[in-house]
Amino acid sequence: MIFASTKNPRLRIDFSRGVFQGLAPDGGLYHPVETPDLSRLFKSLSPRTDFTDLASQVTAELLKDEITSHQAGEICGRAFTFAPRLVYLPPDPEAPENSGPAILELYHGPSCAFKDFGACFLASCMEEFLGTEKREAVILTATSGDTGSAVAQAFHHKKNIEVVILYPSGRVSPLQEKQLTTLGGNIRALEVQGSFDDCQAMVKAAFVDPVLIKRLTLSSANSINIGRLIPQAFYYLWAWIKTEQKELRFCVPSGNFGNLTAGVLAWTWGMGVSGFLAATNRNNVVPEYLNTGQYRPRPSLQTCSNAMDVGSPSNFDRLLAIFKGDWKKMREVMSGAEVNDENTLKTIAQVYREKAYLMDPHTAVGYHAGMGFRKKHPAAEPLVILSTAHPGKFAEVIEKAVNQSPPLPAALSALADKPKQAVLIDSNFQSLKDFLLKNY
Repeated sequence: MIFASTKNPRLRIDFSRGVFQGLAPDGGLYHPVETPDLSRLFKSLSPRTDFTDLASQVTAELLKDEITSHQAGEICGRAFTFAPRLVYLPPDPEAPENSGPAILELYHGPSCAFKDFGACFLASCMEEFLGTEKREAVILTATSGDTGSAVAQAFHHKKNIEVVILYPSGRVSPLQEKQLTTLGGNIRALEVQGSFDDCQAMVKAAFVDPVLIKRLTLSSANSINIGRLIPQAFYYLWAWIKTEQKELRFCVPSGNFGNLTAGVLAWTWGMGVSGFLAATNRNNVVPEYLNTGQYRPRPSLQTCSNAMDVGSPSNFDRLLAIFKGDWKKMREVMSGAEVNDENTLKTIAQVYREKAYLMDPHTAVGYHAGMGFRKKHPAAEPLVILSTAHPGKFAEVIEKAVNQSPPLPAALSALADKPKQAVLIDSNFQSLKDFLLKNY
């Protein structure tokens, strides 16, 4: 499988090199050149196919020119010691004729967030390739919350890999901060005095800086890395096959748009879905584009669904590549909805009260948007709402919504007494460059 830069299609690379290079030399994102037809493989799978087996088969087919079926099985077996879950909620009391939505829970991995799928697959791939090539790499990642947690957990103690995570000071939840600043070892956290967009800009600058390129083998574990994006398509496929390959509509809480892009990729490979609903908070750059055809990136706004506080989503370039810049074609497959903080909190409380189901604020954004779509289209196809994180990761928001603390899984409660280890830096690129040259 060959990948090209979204800025210059002539810049091409294979998967193993793309995994380590992360960002293309021209600052573009690597994106598949081909659109493989996997419909024959999908027909061979059944609702009884477990997630790791599905992931192994799809990986082997997509990357057959670079890895063997045995290697695909090894990579996926190490990565996916956890799996998604489908939970069906009762119908909405206001529209009892509609079946309840399905919640695709993606938070049963080591950091209790959906990004565990991509991060653990990427870590497993890198460890496989580095072991063969006998070299080292530095992973450089910006996070608005869950990415950093997932990367820290996935790469901790991985051989020949050092990890540097940049996060915006005061803009991640206390528990998210604990997850990415308490591991130590090969995981270093940089607390940036700025926004996520500042962190992301610093990381992008590092990948095109000639001094750093010459000195270090830099890679990224953000959704800009094709090795993290590809495996996020697997749980869409799993849910679709689990529901006997029905025509579904996926509602995706969206910030940097890697998650939704992965779903659209699965659709291009032959997954039969009716469409995707991009649910955002006040950072509504993509819904605005879908409604008007005008793309206006801008500084991010802080909300209670902080992992989606992205004003300039990098994966939008990949969506443009998939649809060849055709706004009308994108609108045929995607629609968008914006949900404010007030409705996010109300949704958490309402669903908990009426259905005894507790969801995190990002999932609540998706749920509110999905139910709004249902009201406008009552005869629409079955709806699957992606649940992106365990509610325990956002205790402050949950307490505000339902007046009680959410239960914490063991992976989160164990963090309470661990000391924070982070280096405070300002939001200019030189600060990051100085840190990397001093420490690696």
